[in-house]
Amino acid sequence: MMPSQKAIRFGYKPLLFLICLLPLFDLARRAFAIGGATLGANPIEELLHELGLWALRLIVITLAITPLKDLLGKPWPLAFRRMLGLFAFFYVLLHFLTWLVLDQELYWAGILTDIGKRPFITLGFTAFVLLIPLAVTSTHGWIRRLGAQRWRKLHRLIYVIAVLGVWHFYWLVKSDVREPLLYLAITVALLGWRVWKAWQRKRVVAEAKERQR
Repeated sequence: MMPSQKAIRFGYKPLLFLICLLPLFDLARRAFAIGGATLGANPIEELLHELGLWALRLIVITLAITPLKDLLGKPWPLAFRRMLGLFAFFYVLLHFLTWLVLDQELYWAGILTDIGKRPFITLGFTAFVLLIPLAVTSTHGWIRRLGAQRWRKLHRLIYVIAVLGVWHFYWLVKSDVREPLLYLAITVALLGWRVWKAWQRKRVVAEAKERQR
């Protein structure tokens, strides 16, 4: 059963908005818990880890929207893609600001050195920079300004961003890489689905042209 536009706008979207905020509420609760913080021995590192992990999760969930739409044969999952993508950017931004302000304490010489010389930070910073134009151009107004075709080409950067995010995570953990490899497997599957669907579309077009000869 396909939900109505009214149900999506006034029911499911507000619910999704609150769900996407839950990780932030939980981190705030743990950071300001009465009787002592519950973010562990290194709260800044825990904040960085959790914010970055939720950013990556939301990027992967955003990538899953199109395959979900194809599997269901219904367009309604697309109604949630923009919100999920913007929340992914929101958590990436918080992850970056936590590193910039709390971890590095705005020590710009050290920040620039880390971005240039520490590969996992270089990857993470690159992914963050690439996400900025996607967040800025996420509105219907920008789709009209850019044109649908150019807008779609720009937003294909999410594929690169997802790979960079997983790679950043992999290099960060250093020892137990099982979780980054899980996200890698999911990302490869989601991108592979797109490659397969594109190949199918090209085959259908080629067959149609062949029949017309």
